[in-house]
Amino acid sequence: MGTVLRGFTRRHIFAIAVGVLLAGAPLIAFDVWLSGLIDQQGQADVDTSAQRAISLAEARVDRVIDVLDELAAAGAGSCTPENMAAMRQGAFEAFPIKEIAIIGPDGRALCTDLGLPLGHRNIVSSEPLPGSLDTWIDVIQLLGGERAVRLRRKLAGSAESIGALVPAIGFLPQLTARGDGSSAYTRVETRGGGLIGQLGVRPTAGASANFVSRKNSRRYGFRVEVSLPRGGFIAKHAGIERLGMLVTAGVILALVCSSILIPRRDPNNPVDELKRAMAAGEFVPYYQPIVDIRSGQLRGAEVLVRWKKPDGSLVLPGSFIPLAESSGLIRGMTRDLMRRVCVEAGAAIGRRPALKISFNFSGQLFSNDSIVKDVRAIFSNSPIKLSQVVLEVTERDPIENFTATRQTIAALQGLGVRIAIDDVGTGHSGLSYMLKLGVDIIKIDKMFVDAIGTDRNSTTIVETLIDLAHNMRMDVVAEGVESFEQVTHLRDLGIRSAQGYVFAPPLPGSAFLQLIEAIDPMSAAGEPSAAAPTRLALARNRSEAA
Repeated sequence: MGTVLRGFTRRHIFAIAVGVLLAGAPLIAFDVWLSGLIDQQGQADVDTSAQRAISLAEARVDRVIDVLDELAAAGAGSCTPENMAAMRQGAFEAFPIKEIAIIGPDGRALCTDLGLPLGHRNIVSSEPLPGSLDTWIDVIQLLGGERAVRLRRKLAGSAESIGALVPAIGFLPQLTARGDGSSAYTRVETRGGGLIGQLGVRPTAGASANFVSRKNSRRYGFRVEVSLPRGGFIAKHAGIERLGMLVTAGVILALVCSSILIPRRDPNNPVDELKRAMAAGEFVPYYQPIVDIRSGQLRGAEVLVRWKKPDGSLVLPGSFIPLAESSGLIRGMTRDLMRRVCVEAGAAIGRRPALKISFNFSGQLFSNDSIVKDVRAIFSNSPIKLSQVVLEVTERDPIENFTATRQTIAALQGLGVRIAIDDVGTGHSGLSYMLKLGVDIIKIDKMFVDAIGTDRNSTTIVETLIDLAHNMRMDVVAEGVESFEQVTHLRDLGIRSAQGYVFAPPLPGSAFLQLIEAIDPMSAAGEPSAAAPTRLALARNRSEAA
């Protein structure tokens, strides 16, 4: 009986093995075909993205060179008021340019079209621009870690040159050829190897599962690298994945049990990289001051998150916030950021009750009333009072449940927290957020601020928003203010609070604390000093010098 049973078992084991082999043969053939199709399409995508990055960089340089040539031909080679006006007009007409300056023989700016204090600027690399005899390309690191590209043209018969500054992000394509957001890693360098900028999370070097494309600009020597994890490509092309699932459904059912028993972890998973960075405390707060444009006093700051990697490089939020939101990590990241601000700047802010500190909140956070407990727990034991806290919800993110969001906002307001709508006027919801959510503050987007005084329609929209906000007893803050002319227009329109590079860029914690002490020093007894200056410009010079 035992012999028969053993023979029966062997026959069944043999039959199972043969069945697996027969089922596996077409699966292997299909996988080879599907793998080849994915490899072909994935490589084509990164090749197209790299070529688009080259075209974008060349177009930016072409536009800047045209403006510099026009200014040089017009004799704008010094810091006279006439030349400054011409430089300002050139910067306004050319979209990528943020600043035009007269530059001395040592490479440092003598004056800018905005007439602002220049602050610390580190020249990371400098080299002649290929294809041009009198133009150089400099990679500049600004205060706060952001990079920019400066193209400077030598002026005939003079030791000076005229240069234009373009943010590094302007050389990095944000969208794919299909118009959706790019999930690939993009890196742009000059011909000499100077890093202009990078976007996204770079896959592990040498990984065989990556699609990589490297291209060079024949005209200007730019070097572009675009890389994309194979797994990320499959996730974006669900049609291919569904096809594979339909064809191999029978085999997958046979293998699913063993697959469950084998834990697998992708070492190149960007979500795991975010988790590691959060555990290591690599997400740090930067503070952009908010200023009273009538008195020059500091009214507070907006907290902006930066990813400070172990090598000291900074990653801007556009490269990781969407992933944090889609992966559900955004709540933990926001809590950590608020706690860090309490530790880093809580004492300085808490001693000055008039200062407000703003945090950007993803729309999904407002849909869950548990965030109310988080905010209360963090700030109840902090020097920062709940009445000093402002939470900003952006109009760019659609709110799916207005009822739940309104209840959460009302509960937060019951704690003394103020609620602001960020990027007003840019989203699809129009005035519904202002009317339905019962917020306390609206923030006018930079797009409208840039057009004030030059675009009648934009000015009318801003005037309407301001009137509506005032009638609803809301405060108004203007974002992205970059010139004193804009400050004048905003003041004439009745706006009191503003933020932007005309006052200060986003500052690391140490620089922001110096700014607070310079503008609003405290006496030994902890009271405001009677000799405290009231103009932000006085303190900005000290902060930038530091």
